[in-house]
Amino acid sequence: MDELEEIRARKLAELQAYAQERTVQRAAKPVHLTDATFDAEVNKAGVTLVDFWAAWCGPCLRIAPMFEQLAVDHAGKVRIAKLNVDETPATTGKFGIQSIPTLLVFRDGELVDAVIGAVPRAEIERLLKKWA
Repeated sequence: MDELEEIRARKLAELQAYAQERTVQRAAKPVHLTDATFDAEVNKAGVTLVDFWAAWCGPCLRIAPMFEQLAVDHAGKVRIAKLNVDETPATTGKFGIQSIPTLLVFRDGELVDAVIGAVPRAEIERLLKKWA
């Protein structure tokens, strides 16, 4: 009977770990930034990747699902954020954004890297690996 209890306890622990991982993955979504929230978010410790985008931008819409997945895959390690340029003129102007999508990487509040255009996921992963 002790062996059965050990197996039951082990399986229960595995199921609980799996459920917790799935909960984190479902909850992980890009943070939607505004002019009012931008500084507070990027000034947090660690790395934040910000996607400057617009609803009318075809390339922005093509990479949107990838950004959703990046938020899941990097949950707890890198903050993934999106900023709609049509709704945030102050922040967009502050960084001189003229082409979208533009991806800016902040580390501990400091702008450290940028990529312009709808680049492949592998390029974004290299960027994150460089700074995270």
